[in-house]
Amino acid sequence: MQNQKIRVTVRIAGKDYTIASTDAPEYVNRVAGYVDRKMNELSLATHLPASQLAVLAAINATDDMLKSRDEIDRLRREGQALHQQTEQLKADLADRDREIARLTAALEAKRADA
Repeated sequence: MQNQKIRVTVRIAGKDYTIASTDAPEYVNRVAGYVDRKMNELSLATHLPASQLAVLAAINATDDMLKSRDEIDRLRREGQALHQQTEQLKADLADRDREIARLTAALEAKRADA
């Protein structure tokens, strides 16, 4: 089932935009707030026209997103490596438990023979 689109009016860089989305209005406002903050920061730092600010904000947001994806990928790989290490440690522990049981049985057999 497809979610119904809602319309949310947001303000970015002093202009109102109506956004149609299947996301919650709170999320749309959060995204718009992020874009607005980025554009305001860039405006204060560069004094560029709005169209150039929008492109620069898009570049910065894309940079943030790609870095986040790279970090997520790195953390996934690290998690997989830790999982493999845990599985190996479990196997090593099981081997040691079997060896202890074997040695204990051998010791008990020697004591019974004595």
